[in-house]
Amino acid sequence: MSTETTASVLPPKGKPKWLRVKLPTGKKYTELRGLVDKYKLNTICTSGSCPNMGECWGEGTATFMILGNVCTRSCGFCGVKTGRPETVAWDEPEKVARSIKIMNIKHAVLTSVDRDDLKDMGSIIWAETVKAVRRMNPTTTLETLIPDFQGIERHLDRIVEVSPEVVSHNMETVRRLTREVRIQAKYDRSLAVLKYLKDQGVNRTKSGIMLGLGETEKEVIETLHDLSAANVDVVTIGQYLQPSKKHLPVQRFVTPDEFDRYRQIGLDLGFRHVESGALVRSSYKAHKHID
Repeated sequence: MSTETTASVLPPKGKPKWLRVKLPTGKKYTELRGLVDKYKLNTICTSGSCPNMGECWGEGTATFMILGNVCTRSCGFCGVKTGRPETVAWDEPEKVARSIKIMNIKHAVLTSVDRDDLKDMGSIIWAETVKAVRRMNPTTTLETLIPDFQGIERHLDRIVEVSPEVVSHNMETVRRLTREVRIQAKYDRSLAVLKYLKDQGVNRTKSGIMLGLGETEKEVIETLHDLSAANVDVVTIGQYLQPSKKHLPVQRFVTPDEFDRYRQIGLDLGFRHVESGALVRSSYKAHKHID
């Protein structure tokens, strides 16, 4: 593919063979699935039907979403409902911590909806959740996949102060497509958030992008350069899949060879880890990113 080509082909009618997912199996998966169902635990692994759920659970990793399931933003790629969120559940930190304990999770990823309706953007609950997990699960390592908190430093500082092993914030797409893909977000603001986190002493920062939305190869490489300039440590690169007909369509399916090439480009730029593949999601192999 030319670096200037947007691959202006007809929208793909079916998924290619490299996107076929095996049903999750294994003793560890079966055990955790039983616990999730029995205790009605809220993991985004199950609610988001993640293709890597079996693999991650088998390695003792799971992702939990806090601050409800209604987002104040309306990103064109995301399957989370948009609207007016419910009031904050102040007992949520303890519930999440208890879920992690019940599942005996070794490495937990925390994420959330955007809460632009709150004065603190939800950052207080974020910090309290990390503290609760630490109290109840002292050997569990943590990644916090945070919103941009509108770039407000005092909210970001709350995350820095509780010192998760990894702090992640996703760019999601290239500069040109940001307004369409992440309607209320800003490309440069997200970069500034990542740089600020690193400047404040976060040991490991992380970001992710999706491919297949109409970006060019040149734009992907430019984004990788931007993330490198922000001193980001870990990058994930995966294939965008349309959650519903109301969401942005898939422009094309990126081949495994292209994902491999982006991985090598990322490594050459100096990232500590680059996960690049069609089924890669933000929390894919997350436990390895703290090594």
